[in-house]
Amino acid sequence: MLDQGAPPHNRTTAAPASPGVAARLMRRKPVERLVAEGGQGEGGALRRSLGLWQLTMISIGATLGTGIFVVLGNAVPEAGPAVTLAFVIAGLTALFSALSYAELAGSIPVAGSSYSYAYATLGELVAWVCGWCLVLEYGVSVAAVAVGWGEYLNELLDGTIGVTIPAALSSAPGEGHGIINLPALIVVLLAMVFLLGGARESARANTIMVCVKIAALVLFCAVGFMGFKSGNYRDFMPLGMSGVSAAGATLFFSYIGFDAASTAGEEAKNPKRDLPRAIMLSLIIVTALYVLVAGVAVGAWNWKKFDGSEATLAAIMNDVTGQTFWGTLLALGAVISIASVVLTVLYGQTRILFAMSRDGLVPKALGRIHPKTGAPRLNTVIVSLFCGVLAALIPLGKLVDATSIGTLFAFGLVNIAVVVLRYKRPELERTFKVPFGPVLPVLGFAFCAYNMFSLDTVTWLVFGCWMAVGLVFYFVYGYRRSRLATTEDVVVAAEK
Repeated sequence: MLDQGAPPHNRTTAAPASPGVAARLMRRKPVERLVAEGGQGEGGALRRSLGLWQLTMISIGATLGTGIFVVLGNAVPEAGPAVTLAFVIAGLTALFSALSYAELAGSIPVAGSSYSYAYATLGELVAWVCGWCLVLEYGVSVAAVAVGWGEYLNELLDGTIGVTIPAALSSAPGEGHGIINLPALIVVLLAMVFLLGGARESARANTIMVCVKIAALVLFCAVGFMGFKSGNYRDFMPLGMSGVSAAGATLFFSYIGFDAASTAGEEAKNPKRDLPRAIMLSLIIVTALYVLVAGVAVGAWNWKKFDGSEATLAAIMNDVTGQTFWGTLLALGAVISIASVVLTVLYGQTRILFAMSRDGLVPKALGRIHPKTGAPRLNTVIVSLFCGVLAALIPLGKLVDATSIGTLFAFGLVNIAVVVLRYKRPELERTFKVPFGPVLPVLGFAFCAYNMFSLDTVTWLVFGCWMAVGLVFYFVYGYRRSRLATTEDVVVAAEK
């Protein structure tokens, strides 16, 4: 007779259920795990070789360039003399986001920038969307910057040897008689060569180029001020506030890059201390230069003359002095300056993909480290070729707006991430805190949303298509290959 009090022979303890789809999409990567994995890649590790000076130069190098040398010529016809106000609006948007970046960079000092911050706070799906936006932001901005570099290269060649690269070989298809933008492709490939040498060598080259670009802009202000006419400011806002808003959304492109220091979190010597300082210091320097240069440029030229102009600052210097020498000298500075933007933004792109690869959301090959240089070599080559093709075949205007919308979306998520992390992890060490509690991050999110909705319908359609492609890739590849997913599956199988 069976003992009625004994458990049935085949009774087993129920195994924990596998997490559902919704739970998987919302899974977060613990901050401690993010930090512990810092620097580790396939077959090697990134090298910690960057101090505060190098990190600040990376941020300035990624930010200060095409936005003022090239995009200024596109923004002035939208806002008139009020382009200086548009720079301030774009700068405020960047400032609120920079404060949030500084707090998160000091708390979670890893590569991946806002992608990693979103993974720790908002979940895997949001992190993927943010990372995909960063691929758009960095990859397309490299192409846009490279296109601007070609314009100043032509100005330099014309002023020195009297020869320019034919339009067929210096313009994208659809721009006049353009077939391919060869200079844009070349500068991306040159940056690739520097990056393959390692982060320390790339940082040294970038520091030299940043010093040259600052000197070039100071020279422009000194020369341009000689042609300053107060009458050019008489009709300050000819196209109204809507024109200023449109210009501000376009000019936000000028501020992307200050977050490049956050992508170097795993190669910084003292990331918790130096990353927040580098981000804020670079933004202050860049904003001051932007407003000063824009103010002098509009004072020296009537705003209507900017429409359709190329190599705008060099053209203003030639006009003011009546000589080509100064414009040629500025063009030389611009060629060097814009090359540094290509270098540093391309660097940021490779490190973001490195972080995504380590998490299993993109192929592992993109996280493979070269043992001699400490650089993700295959990653660098693939990204460079992708950006080079975009630069060679897509017109500048389309690239600028696509970059801006991807950046604004990512920055908006960073502002949300700060608030979420404070709520969920109040005990976490923070070497920098955004003042006034959640007020400034909320304002940062609102400014990003405002600027996004100032962009045109075509830009939104491009962004929507890009997001759709990204989501398909995530559900086909990243959803099941995520390291968090595979870890959970192993734990559940063991418990069963």
